[in-house]
Parts: sequence; C-alpha cells; structure tokens
Amino acid sequence: MTTEHIATQRFREFLRIDTSHPKPDYAKCAVFLEKYAQELGLSFQTIECVKGKPAHVLTWVGSNPSITAIMLNCHTDVVPVSRDKWTHDPFAADKAENGDIFARGSQDMKCVGIQYMEALRRMKASGTKPQRTLHVMFTPEEEVAGIDGMKLLVHSEEFKKLNIGFALDEGLANPEDHYKLFYGERAPWWLTLTARGKAGHGSQLMEPTATVRLVRTLNKFLAFRESESRRLKIGKKPDGSSFLLGDVTSTNVTILKGGVQHNVVPEEASAGVDIRIAPNVNLEAFKKQLEDWCREDEIEIEYVSTFWDNTTTATDDSNKWWTALKGVADKRNVKLDLEIFPAATDSRFIREIGIPAFGISPMRNTPILLHDHDEFLNEKIFLEGVDFYTDLIPVLADVKA
Repeated sequence: MTTEHIATQRFREFLRIDTSHPKPDYAKCAVFLEKYAQELGLSFQTIECVKGKPAHVLTWVGSNPSITAIMLNCHTDVVPVSRDKWTHDPFAADKAENGDIFARGSQDMKCVGIQYMEALRRMKASGTKPQRTLHVMFTPEEEVAGIDGMKLLVHSEEFKKLNIGFALDEGLANPEDHYKLFYGERAPWWLTLTARGKAGHGSQLMEPTATVRLVRTLNKFLAFRESESRRLKIGKKPDGSSFLLGDVTSTNVTILKGGVQHNVVPEEASAGVDIRIAPNVNLEAFKKQLEDWCREDEIEIEYVSTFWDNTTTATDDSNKWWTALKGVADKRNVKLDLEIFPAATDSRFIREIGIPAFGISPMRNTPILLHDHDEFLNEKIFLEGVDFYTDLIPVLADVKA
C-alpha cells in the first residue's frame, strides 16, 4: 500500500474541519494548527480581536529578527455549501483516482496555508536558516468581509509587534498554464438608496412618487454600469492589452424594496447597490459623482460599507519583493499573469496600513471553483504549489534589508 504524501495528508485533515459559515468550527481548527506548529517546531500564538474568532500566528524566528518579517496569510473560514449540489461530501476531502481532492476550501484557500507549512517543513529538513522571521497567519472571517478578522487584526498591538514588511495572500486558480498574481484590489462599496414621495391609490398619477424617483436615479447607476461593461468588452489599455474585470468598476443593483400591495403607491422605496471601484478611480471624486446622481431626486444614500484605500503593490524593479518573486517564477519557468483582484481579500487591509502584498495561489491548469459546487484541487497541482513555496519563501526571507 502506497503511503500518501505528508503534505496531502495534512491538506485533507485541514479540509475535513468544517469551518463554513455561519458557524465555523474555529475551535477544532485551533487544535489542528497548534498541533501542526508543534510538529514543525514553530511557536504558536493566538490573537483574538473578537471573542470566538481567533487568528493564529505560527512563527519561525529568523537569524536576524531585527529586520522586518514575512507574513504568509491564509484564512481559515470557508463559504457555506449546498450539499444536494455536491457529488461528494464537502467536508470528507475525498480523493478521486486521478488525484482530484473534493472539499469546500480546497481552492479557497486551505491549500495555500498547507503549502506554506509544508514548504517550511522542507526548509527545516534541508537545514535552511532564514534571515527574516516567517509568520504563517491563519485568520478568521475573510469570507464575511473580514470585519471581525483582518480589519481589526492589522490595528492590534500584537500584530504591530510582528514587525511585518511584506505579505503573501490568496489569489485564484487559472485554467491556463500560468499563475495569476494580484497586486491590488477594487474597493468594495455597498450602498442603500432610499426614495420618498407621495403615497396614495394606485389609479392616480401623483408626482413625485418614491418609485419613480428611485428608478430615475437607478437608471443613472445602470448607465454607468453599461459604459464600464462596454469598456471591459472592447476597451484597450495604453499598452494595447484588453481590460480585465479588475480594471473596471462594476455596479450591481442587488436589493429592491418597496410597496405593500399592488393598488397602493408606496411612500418609500429603496435599493441596495454593490459597487467595486477600480484602483485608478479617485474615491472622493467618485463619491461626489454618486451624490450628484442622487441629489436631483432627493435620494438618501446610506453608505453601508465602504473601503477608502485602493493602493496597489508595485510590480517593477522599484519593489525588491516583486524582483524576488519574479526571479523564482522565471527559474521555475512559470509565467505570472498580473491582475487586479476583481472581488476582495484580506490583502486590502494589509496594503491599507502600508505593507506591500501580493495575492497568489499556485494553481495552474485548474478550473476556477471557489464558492462553487464540487470545489476540488488536483493533488499534483497542490504538490507543485508546495514546490513553488519551497523555492520562494527562502528567497523572500533573505531579501536584503
């Protein structure tokens, strides 16, 4: 009987811990990670900014701990599952004959956390002595916007003491033979637009009504949506390449509310809007534009959630971390596709406080299945990722101060 690779064993163990929302099993996850830290000879620390939602720091102190450390981030929570849509138990981590490992979190992003850890195992076995301290971070609540997770964590005194100078975080799978590397993100804004007007019988033509006011304003948002959609389809960047989703601003009406019955004109109507703002957009100017759209019809804007930083991490020779990462990719003959992450990850909170960060999940020739039914990652691709980090982490750890 062939013994399964130790990295695959740990990967499947991690996947079997049900950390799906709304009730992630963070307690069982903590037990697994503390035991893992002991196995690899790493120190283990827990930071709990919100009770019951712990972040764990597994640390290998470098030979020169006075210089800034490297952060290797992985979120522990995963999104819910619709079990009737899966052909495998989503928390059994079944492995098919061809090596496909089926589980929620196999791509997003428990694979990366284990790849970090197994790279450190190999480094220790080979006698590597990193100059910079390495912190493998396992953080909570990323899948619910990080409000009780990374958003608070980066401002904690415990985090500041880690002295982090550079961070790696998650990316996406790539169906092509490349790795996607994300150097920035769009700023997510969630708005509620509320209109008020005359109420009365549905047979009348009263002016102004809440619904007419709301629809007129939403049409402005949707016209902007159409212009950005057109730019995505046919627009070109200055270098002649096509725009990707992360390069444009997306707008979607996600909630509509109003009315009590068909023959009553409501006095109030509202809409929820999800906007993801491209990094090249001036956020203050964009806010003014939204408010100008709403002012004509006296629409009230509630900023349910906004993010006010769209900093990107440099991908040129001015950035020593980029140079190190690109050098490793070149040696491995892996092309990097540079993109703006279209959704949102914990990296935005890291960049916001001035720490450069890249998002990369080394999964090439792999369909993008995060949040999808039958999420899987092939064992061969997973182990290739361990190889990648085994090459990359020592280089990052020895980047000159």
